[in-house]
Amino acid sequence: MTLEDHKVLRNALFQALCQGVLTVKAGDKSVTYKSNKEMRDALALLDEKIALLEGRGKIKRILTYGRKGL
Repeated sequence: MTLEDHKVLRNALFQALCQGVLTVKAGDKSVTYKSNKEMRDALALLDEKIALLEGRGKIKRILTYGRKGL
């Protein structure tokens, strides 16, 4: 799949996620997901793949936790 194919699939997946639909159609392909979590996981994988194809490398996330009264 090319970079454009990945972007089209990512956009279709994001639109379906926003609408609450579990079935995604992109071109002649159709995928039905079991849950929103599965869709978010697939979206994260597509974002990483697109970043690699664009030469940006893997997307990194920094999570911080804090407590009052260290």
